Amino acid sequence: MDLTERFSWQGRRIAWDKAGSGPAVVLCHGTPFSSWVWRPFADALSRDHAVYLWDMPGYGQSSKLAGHDVGFGVQADAFAALLEHWRLDRPQVIAHDFGGAVSLRTLLVNQVPYASLMLVDPVAIPPSGSPFFQFVHEHPDLLAELPAYIHTAIVRAYIRTASHRGLRDDQLDPLVGPWTGADGQPAFYRQIADYDERFLVENEQRLDRVDIPVRVLWGADDAWLSADLAGNLTKLIPGATLRVIEDAGHLVHYDAPVPLMDEIRWWLAHTGQGGRTDASGRPADR
Repeated sequence: MDLTERFSWQGRRIAWDKAGSGPAVVLCHGTPFSSWVWRPFADALSRDHAVYLWDMPGYGQSSKLAGHDVGFGVQADAFAALLEHWRLDRPQVIAHDFGGAVSLRTLLVNQVPYASLMLVDPVAIPPSGSPFFQFVHEHPDLLAELPAYIHTAIVRAYIRTASHRGLRDDQLDPLVGPWTGADGQPAFYRQIADYDERFLVENEQRLDRVDIPVRVLWGADDAWLSADLAGNLTKLIPGATLRVIEDAGHLVHYDAPVPLMDEIRWWLAHTGQGGRTDASGRPADR
């Protein structure tokens, strides 16, 4: 399924789509993924929510032009502009991986208010990055020149490691596809080259200012970002709660879709309009 809408922003084309009606929910993807990881969840949630999907600039179906920075700061600015374009007032935001840092920066630096934030295996505080990610970060220009078939094989092997249970080809192909071809291959290495962990440090220094309900979910068998980070992150965010999902890796969407959907539905029901909260405004009974 293609994203049908385009938003022009600072020379970039941001692909997005909306499904359903009701309280607004925005789903943010991570790297090296796209909104594709959220498609089944968006379809299910659209029965009683207005669900917004988007591909960050440099990812998925959005533009991948050389010379365009695709780091944390730019993505947060793009997200803030997109939320304004959608005219959303305090949406509920659910973010995975790199989208976690982007959504946090949009909240804390761009000061765009949300009703609540769910972080799924997020890149949020240092340290971050798998061994392969760190290697590519040090050699982006060299690897961008690889023959296409070798590059594709590397990306497929890399993304497979994000799942604890394993990915079928029909699950893997849509995740790899945007990173192939004349535009996709250099864009894959460019997004890693633009990764700057100082933005995570800046986020970490501001986490005590978070004043909305936050839920952290983490795959117990995440090979990219250790579940040990989950407790550290949760402690830094006032009132945040944590669930570690067993038998799931970094791509919990594929490894444990039912527990993930159960968590999302409960969270949206208890932090949206009319949701039950305690005296501090935090969701109750969990």
